[in-house]
Amino acid sequence: MPLRIDIITCCPELLESPLNYSILGRAKQKGLAEICVHNLRDYTLDRHRKVDDYAFGFGAGMVLQIEPIDRCISALKQEREYDEVIFTAPDGERFTQQTANTLSLCHNLIILCGHYKGVDQRVRDHLITKEYSVGDYVLTGGEMPAAIMTDAIVRLLPGALGDVESALNDSFQDGLLEAGVYTRPADYKGWKVPDILLSGHQAKVEEYLLEQSIAHTRERRPDLLQ
Repeated sequence: MPLRIDIITCCPELLESPLNYSILGRAKQKGLAEICVHNLRDYTLDRHRKVDDYAFGFGAGMVLQIEPIDRCISALKQEREYDEVIFTAPDGERFTQQTANTLSLCHNLIILCGHYKGVDQRVRDHLITKEYSVGDYVLTGGEMPAAIMTDAIVRLLPGALGDVESALNDSFQDGLLEAGVYTRPADYKGWKVPDILLSGHQAKVEEYLLEQSIAHTRERRPDLLQ
């Protein structure tokens, strides 16, 4: 059974390209994943299809209303059970490779994209099961984080990548950054590929790559070695 991801957004146009090309596009064509985008404006009763309003109290910025979000999530839950209902939030738990690994084992996921100043807090209190952030910065909306998370999850599905072992060697899978990689030509402008990688000695190559991975991690992300 394919993994199904339902993405709820008030700006579906922002997701058209990232969800339909490259690995995600091929995964959908192979029947490995179903990725469905739902326009939140289709679930409002307002004749102008308005989904946001001013916040109570003080402060600038518009807030996504609870009513259309609740209608959309309720309609989706009538069709199937969901493992998680995820909200993209700058103050959420950090989305990591381990998170992607866990979510790739699920059957059905909902991802709600925040926008403007976010969503009515009651959505987060009563309708959401997980909240994830893709970094310590604020974006205009949650569409790009939703695309990032979807890509990270779907590429882990068996058959999504051409090489079944490719994802296992990615950075962060074993808590380390990936070592540098090389391809032909072996000598370009005097810039040479390390001899060990051309030796054909698998054990020594693997030992070298591990050493380089640890060194790279120590230099770039020492926090991962703590």
